[in-house]
Amino acid sequence: MSSDISKLIAKYDVPVPRYTSYPTVPYWAEAPTHEQWIGHLRETLQNSKNRWSMYMHLPFCESLCTFCGCNTTITKDHKKEEPYINSVIQEWNLYKAQVPELMERPLTHLHLGGGTPTFFSPAALKTLIETIWKDVKKDTEHFEASIEVDPRRTSVEHLKVLKELGFDRVSMGVQDFNPEVQRLVNRIQPYDITAKLTEEARAIGFRSVNYDLIYGLAKQTPESFAETARLTVALRPDRIALYSFALVPWIKPAQRLFKDEDLPSGAEKRKLYEIAREILMKAGYVEIGMDHFALPTEALSHAAQTKKLHRNFMGYTDQRSEVLLGLGVSSISETPYSFHQNEKLLNLYQERVEKGEIPTHRGHVHTNEDRERRQQILSLMTQLKVSLNSQAQAQAAKTFLEEMAKDGLVTVTDSEVTVTEKGRPFLRNACVFFDERLRSKQPQTQVFSKSI
Repeated sequence: MSSDISKLIAKYDVPVPRYTSYPTVPYWAEAPTHEQWIGHLRETLQNSKNRWSMYMHLPFCESLCTFCGCNTTITKDHKKEEPYINSVIQEWNLYKAQVPELMERPLTHLHLGGGTPTFFSPAALKTLIETIWKDVKKDTEHFEASIEVDPRRTSVEHLKVLKELGFDRVSMGVQDFNPEVQRLVNRIQPYDITAKLTEEARAIGFRSVNYDLIYGLAKQTPESFAETARLTVALRPDRIALYSFALVPWIKPAQRLFKDEDLPSGAEKRKLYEIAREILMKAGYVEIGMDHFALPTEALSHAAQTKKLHRNFMGYTDQRSEVLLGLGVSSISETPYSFHQNEKLLNLYQERVEKGEIPTHRGHVHTNEDRERRQQILSLMTQLKVSLNSQAQAQAAKTFLEEMAKDGLVTVTDSEVTVTEKGRPFLRNACVFFDERLRSKQPQTQVFSKSI
């Protein structure tokens, strides 16, 4: 890595949001009332052109991966499966009764995330999904179903049942193939396990396999991460998410188990990404956004080429829908008018659903300015360019982004901001200009992970 890039990283490696939403969660203000939330769903779906997607959060894991920032419940008690499945179905029944449009408009995407969705038995997953399938109409042209799996906890029977239920994408948590790194993150997952599950998924008929990798973990070195990238290429996943490790120990105390000196940071951390990037791109992968790669024939690559790439709470996706309905503990939903998050504590979530309540924990009703900024940030995150809406905004952009422009990271004209190829690692920094809520009220404590 050149000294020039190292200096830029030292300059711009500051805490900034990941911009999977705008406003970002720490800046959510007034939550929608129950009536508002149901009204926003119904109003959006009354337009026959609008599509919707569903996310289900299945939070259980048998062991804690110390890098994890997700909302999880660690347990080996599989008796918890049935009560939780029943709670999610009860929540769905509440929405069915109050938003009949959900049964009328085509469902374009279902995603199961966690936690570890395959903590649940194949039979439990079948009960859950078949209940949903009885009620909804799938989009005949665009529908897809995807699931996150832990190769250590996923059987061939899981894959067969999921395929029978219509799932065609499987996303495997890998993180790193190095045994010492795996030991430190409490996730021992030998290469052969991932390789075997990949082979089985393809034999069963899954059309897309995704791997999640993380750079910046404890004890990762340029040599070890290059080997992880080479092993990944050998298995030829269709998509790869190459995430930066988000160090947020004030939210996830388990991350304090890492020693600071064991964690690569700044230029040392970014070098790991660049090493993997070079290996992936030489193998024919296309770089997408700031941290995704896909084979040229993959739908994500096509979406990027046709400017249909989207970004939501789950990251980059080739599917855009006007409503994302989240079911399960801590799930986040969105409409063009608001965000909504369920209770984050499992017992509270289940108690409220049992009482017949939509289990609202928090949310945010968008102002007109929020909606405009949200679209601008989305454009910059997916297309690396964004149109400016006025001469006043253009002048403000030139002033705020002056240093980034001098450093060759962005170009700013009277009508547009563009992130250069050199500036791609600093995409999140460029988005800050459009983040009016962050700029007007800087946090007094550290809230976000660093940009690199």
